[in-house]
Amino acid sequence: MSEENGSTAAKGTPGPLFWSAIALRLVLVMGALAAVLFLVSGRWDWTMAWIYVGLMIVGGATNAGLTFRRNPLLLRERARPPADAKAWDRWLVRGVAIYGPLAVYVTAALDQRFRWTVPLPAALPWFGLGLLLAGYVLSSWALAVNPFFSAVVRIQRDRGHRVIAAGPYRLVRHPGYLGGLLAHLAAPLVLESAWAWIPSLMTGALFVVRTALEDRTLWAELEGYAAYAGRVRRRLLPGIW
Repeated sequence: MSEENGSTAAKGTPGPLFWSAIALRLVLVMGALAAVLFLVSGRWDWTMAWIYVGLMIVGGATNAGLTFRRNPLLLRERARPPADAKAWDRWLVRGVAIYGPLAVYVTAALDQRFRWTVPLPAALPWFGLGLLLAGYVLSSWALAVNPFFSAVVRIQRDRGHRVIAAGPYRLVRHPGYLGGLLAHLAAPLVLESAWAWIPSLMTGALFVVRTALEDRTLWAELEGYAAYAGRVRRRLLPGIW
């Protein structure tokens, strides 16, 4: 989830066929997630996994709706990244959005099957749900105020890209990444797996690397970003970095 810090005239608004494709993609992704969790674990009575999948469906639909409201063209970009996306991000985005989460889900499901983790305190999964919801709210807030919240890192010169300093962008320069990081780190808690922290923390490191590289790109290529960074000094973690 890139959040390149930008109004644009939304030409070529997606039509019914495009929306059908978006809906089908959401169904397929959520179906694959459910298949990994329930088939690998061998359990259909895994309550927290059902709750997690349900929240992912709500989050995905909310994300698509907010993207359409702010800039419908970004929906096309999410389906097919443009040629001017940074080459290094083509690999990082797969790590934080596909391979990292998949590793977490497989590990958590295997943990359920083979009982590697001793039973966790009953409150921890619910704390994880709170953390997950906080991450979704923060990411959705950033998406709602930033019409340039692209899925990939690029300077959107074709849309009059400009700095966004409203909403959560007053607190940190990359609130979308912070929300995504919180939601990702919450997954092992919700899915009741201590072992899933291993791929989760590795993927969290990719979030930090991606934030640093995108921030460097914005400093170098987006007019006004240096002045904004002088006012909002933290990239990802308030009071820390």
